[in-house]
Amino acid sequence: MQFATTDAQQAPPIHRLTLDNGITLLVIENPTADIIATRIFLRAGSRWEAPPQAGLSHLVSAVLTKGTETLSSLAIAEQVEALGASLSTDATTDYFLISMKCVSPDFEEMLHLVGEILRSPSFPEAEVELERRVTLQAIRSQQEQPFTVAFDQLRKSMYGEHPYALSGLGTEATVTQLARADLQAYHQTHFRPDNLIISLSGRIQVDRAIALVEQVLGDWHPPASPLPVLQLPPVELRPSRHAIAQDTQQSILMLGYLAPAVLAPTQAASPKDPTQPPTLAADYAVLKLINSYLGNGLSSRLFVELREKRGLAYEVSAFYTTRLDVSQFVAYMGTAPENTAIALEGLQAEIDRLQTTPLPAEDLQAAKNKVLGQYALGKQTNAQIAQTYGWYEALGVGITFDSYFQNQIANVTADQIQAAAVQYLTTPYLSLVGPARAVHELVELA
Repeated sequence: MQFATTDAQQAPPIHRLTLDNGITLLVIENPTADIIATRIFLRAGSRWEAPPQAGLSHLVSAVLTKGTETLSSLAIAEQVEALGASLSTDATTDYFLISMKCVSPDFEEMLHLVGEILRSPSFPEAEVELERRVTLQAIRSQQEQPFTVAFDQLRKSMYGEHPYALSGLGTEATVTQLARADLQAYHQTHFRPDNLIISLSGRIQVDRAIALVEQVLGDWHPPASPLPVLQLPPVELRPSRHAIAQDTQQSILMLGYLAPAVLAPTQAASPKDPTQPPTLAADYAVLKLINSYLGNGLSSRLFVELREKRGLAYEVSAFYTTRLDVSQFVAYMGTAPENTAIALEGLQAEIDRLQTTPLPAEDLQAAKNKVLGQYALGKQTNAQIAQTYGWYEALGVGITFDSYFQNQIANVTADQIQAAAVQYLTTPYLSLVGPARAVHELVELA
């Protein structure tokens, strides 16, 4: 068993250890409330799906709690409800997640339940078929939402054959073909102790947490076969413009730029000791600041300039998602169809301005304050704390990431902002969804 603890001055300290069977356990003692929040991460998610099986991770997450070798879906639901606890699952691009929260005296019982779900889900045929129908309905519903249509179009053009190109729900064609055997194979491949991260925060002592996890999962041994090695197609920069005519009340405009993953390539390929500072991609923190400045909140540059001053936007924002593989920086807005061309010009101009005009000191400091403030507010509850540090571990950035990243943000300069804008924000992909007249006008202007 390997054990590490963060700086004792940090409140609360984070205890990290690796059990003999490979489980990574994070324990944060936080006795302020009689609650224990638990997040169980698996290094899986949609980036591990073959294109013909897109949506498999989501379907596994939807059916995982619907039965085990000894418990029915109803029995699981009744046990959770009787304890006043919560239990949920989720699948994202970069990880698979099981979330649990209960009062401290019920933690042992809930952990036994989750342990059985982890190790022996039954994936009942009827439940698989039910959740497949629900997923197909969700996919069809999204096809009627202009924002989702525009983002799907943008994602496909940016990522090509990479799994990031598709929605986590999959497509109608792929989900229709998924079978119970596919869910079982996914479980057999990814659900193993040496691929598991358990992050818990609440009123529990470290020794007690270790003992309970060992009791429930200590006899779960990893298979003899090594963890699978992921081989993904490269993401190449091939900017394009795509437009879809749809009978909508507004035009949705999106500009997308390929951007760095969270880790430097060498770190991603060969992770260091997770208790040591990570090797982040060179401009990860810089682009997080640019995102905050341009599109985070009512005081952001895009909101003030394009909505408040010029009245061009119903909504306008930006996002730069933390990803294990090549990420994307996206700026988007919804505008009146008759303003489509001028709105796109304004959106592009605000991004281009970063390449030629240094960010004023007061604007840079305001963006830093916003990022740092949101990081602090994101770790107020036990659930937030367990989620945050488990997510860091799943990304491979380690439990020291929090303080390390904040120091990086504090040290970003205006010159770095400008250099990153020149390097990453010069060659956009365009995605437009709107009424035919707006689409045709923009195509003619191009």
